Formats: sequence, structure tokens, C-alpha cells
Amino acid sequence: MSAAAPPEAAPLMDAEGFAAVSGATAAQMADLERFRVMLAERNEVMNLVGPASLPDFWSRHAWDSAQLVKLQPEARAWADLGAGAGLPGIVLAILGKGLLGFHVDLVESMTKRCKFLGEVVAELELPATVHNARAENLDLTVEIVTARACAPLHRLLGYARPYLQSGATGLFLKGQDVVSEMKEAARYWEYEADVVPSKSDPRGRIVRVKRLGRARKV
Repeated sequence: MSAAAPPEAAPLMDAEGFAAVSGATAAQMADLERFRVMLAERNEVMNLVGPASLPDFWSRHAWDSAQLVKLQPEARAWADLGAGAGLPGIVLAILGKGLLGFHVDLVESMTKRCKFLGEVVAELELPATVHNARAENLDLTVEIVTARACAPLHRLLGYARPYLQSGATGLFLKGQDVVSEMKEAARYWEYEADVVPSKSDPRGRIVRVKRLGRARKV
């Protein structure tokens, strides 16, 4: 019996397609377009995202980030660890702009990336705060902690530990190697999680961490 073929990447999505699946308003779309332009301009001098991924911004970056809101539509306090280029954090802040009590803490240890994030937050007047710090060194109270392309899950759980053990839910965007990452994480942590298929890419997964217990001795 031949092995099943791996899932193919999702087809390219344009702005109209993103608006249709996300329900984004005209004002939100305008902010997202400005963010897209700023990201493309700064990416020419900084390594924020892979250059080849920019033509697929609306699916690979915007929708990949925005789908998290569909999982936790009632959440108002978010933290994005290793925020980097602002994915998913900036997208979440754009979609939450105007909602009472909505706020995103953008946590990034690299100063240059923090400067970019700060410029986007200021220009778009987003409900977000940029923290030039390591996630595990901050004392933030949030409902949801998220990360994308930040670290393998066993290390990511260590970064997110203060948030998860204070009652936050983790929503971590991962790729097709998620099963091996979760098995490896189980060597280091006692945790409860499930896996949600990505809406933006059939190869992607979202690890939803509901509880993080004690660290294991390895």
C-alpha cells in the first residue's frame, strides 16, 4: 500500500477572499492593508517574514492569524509571545480595535522588531502594548496566550508557563509536525491540550493548551 500524499498548500487568497471568510469590516481591511504594506517595506531591510510568503499575505499571514478569533470570540485580553512581525498579534489587535476592553500584549525580545511593532501600533492606533522583554519575565494577566513560529512546543510551554498557570488558554499555531512536538513536550511537562485543524492551511494545526501542570524531570 502506498503512503498517503501529504496535504497540499491552500490556494492563494486575495483581500476580498479574506474579508469574506473573516468578516472583517472595511475599516479593518484598510488597517490590514496598511500593515501589509508596512511589513513588505520593512522586510526589505529586516528579516521579519520569508520574502516568498508576502504574495500570500492574506491567507498565510492574515487569515492564519485571524482564525484564532473564531476559536475564542469572547476573549478580550491576549498576549502574543515572540511577536516578531506582528503575527498573529497585530492582526488580532486590528480585528479587536473598537471592542470594549480588547487589548493585545506584544512580547518580543529583539529591539529592532519591537521598533517595527511600535510603529505599526502607533500608526494604526491599535489597542496593543509592545514589551521589549522575554515572555517568562513579565507579569501579565491575560485570557489567551498565543505564539506563531516562536519555538518548539516544549520550550514554548516554558515561556508561556506564567500565563497558562494563571488560567490563560494557549493557542499555538503549528505545522504538520505537531504530533511529534506534543510527544516531545510530554517528556518535559504535564499538560492537557487538543489539536484544531488550521482553516488557513490544511498542513497547519493549532495546539489549544487548556492546562499546564508541573515540569517533569528529564
